[in-house]
Amino acid sequence: MTTVAQLVDKTTQFIRDQVIPVEREIVVDGRVMDDALRLELQKKAKEAGVFGPLSDPRYGGLGLDTRDQARVLEAAGASLLGPLAVNAWAPDDGNIHLLAHVANPEQQERYLAPLAAGEVRSAIAMTEPAPGAGSDPGMLQTVAEETDDGWIINGAKHFTTGAQGAAFTICVAQTSDGPTMFLVDQDNPGLKVGRRMPTLDHTSAPGGHCEVAFVDCAVPDSAVLGAVGQGLVLAQVRLAPSRLVFCMNWLGLAVRAHHLAIEHISTRQSFGVPIADHGLAQGLVADNEIDIAAARGVIRTAAETIDEQGPTSSQARHDASIAKTFVSEAVWRVLDRAVQLHGGLGVCEDYLVARFLVEARAFRIYEGPSEVLRWSIARRALRNR
Repeated sequence: MTTVAQLVDKTTQFIRDQVIPVEREIVVDGRVMDDALRLELQKKAKEAGVFGPLSDPRYGGLGLDTRDQARVLEAAGASLLGPLAVNAWAPDDGNIHLLAHVANPEQQERYLAPLAAGEVRSAIAMTEPAPGAGSDPGMLQTVAEETDDGWIINGAKHFTTGAQGAAFTICVAQTSDGPTMFLVDQDNPGLKVGRRMPTLDHTSAPGGHCEVAFVDCAVPDSAVLGAVGQGLVLAQVRLAPSRLVFCMNWLGLAVRAHHLAIEHISTRQSFGVPIADHGLAQGLVADNEIDIAAARGVIRTAAETIDEQGPTSSQARHDASIAKTFVSEAVWRVLDRAVQLHGGLGVCEDYLVARFLVEARAFRIYEGPSEVLRWSIARRALRNR
């Protein structure tokens, strides 16, 4: 039986040998991250025995708990393409977890099984253009009206990650009984995928972040995920694990950038000595070490809470919010220092730390902006005083 330590080693080797060699093509040279490359990398991940850290073994996954996922996904996150290669990247990561806990057996067979196996991609349509829902789900404008044959969905979404080329989209729409989740096949004529939005993060996610419209989109009753009116409650099943997966993946990239910076300053000289001998450079290295260690600590705490109390417990949501807020900002600081330690070369994309920094900026917004999470963290602390 493979231990977690062995799995981490295997993942590290897979990223080094199979993923990083093609990373520059996407990150620097401008090759489009398409499904052909995704499937190629995932095939190699399966052959290496590192595919599916978030999935159940019956779908070809590794069956890890959240604490073990933290160690494995940090290793996978050493490349921008790594989480995608092992099938642990947004939005599929959260959708796998949601479907595993909420979908009925028929929905699991139709949607979860191929998604967890890496055969297809998915999307989730929650965020809307103003005045619709963003950080405040109570502003939901997309509506679903019940008919004799099922439901008719109408509304506009944007930042629908992975919509181009997805097999299905989980749409959150308002009903007379409250927000509800619907499984919508991508070939449904009422689902219109619009433009791919030109965001800062554009190298690692096939399908992009898209504008999506639901125009008289007819779905049957069997498309309802969970129960009618329970959409926001069900979203909590997805939220804490998804936030934590983001943290695990991005921490791995920060660790790699830190090591690249150490290597750089150890081989370059200024004023007659290696840059690594200068006290100010050592201060940046030390601060990176502190941020990385602290980030691992808050991830570990949240992972333990999810495993012991479940993802929807108040404490799990609280700990995941703390982790997402701290780690997103710590990762940014580590990457920014790595750029600084590279000097002028740090802002050149020949050196990957520049692209890492740009790609990571959205981490402080996606899955909850730091400001909203701080508000949530404070409210819970004040309630418990």
